[in-house]
Amino acid sequence: MAMPIPTLVERARQQLSRVTGLEPSSTLGVSSGEGSWRISVEMIEKKSIPDGMDVLATYEATLDGEGNMLEFSRKKLRRRMDTDVGE
Repeated sequence: MAMPIPTLVERARQQLSRVTGLEPSSTLGVSSGEGSWRISVEMIEKKSIPDGMDVLATYEATLDGEGNMLEFSRKKLRRRMDTDVGE
C-alpha cells in the first residue's frame, strides 16, 4: 500500500532534521519518480535577530515508497527576508 503524501513529508522533515541537526521551516514541494519521492524542505541553517535575517537552506530528499531516505542534498541558501523569485 502506498504511503500518503503527508506521511512522506513528515518522514522527510524528521530524517533531514536528524541527519543535518537543523530545524525544518517549511515544505516547498513533493514529486514522485520511478519508485521514489523527491521532497524539498527549507531548513533553518542559522537563527538570527531579527528573524528576517535567518539563513534558510533548501534541502532535497529522495525517499523510497516506504518513507526511507535514500539520499539528500542542500540546493541553495537564502536569508528569510529575501524574496525567492524563481530561477
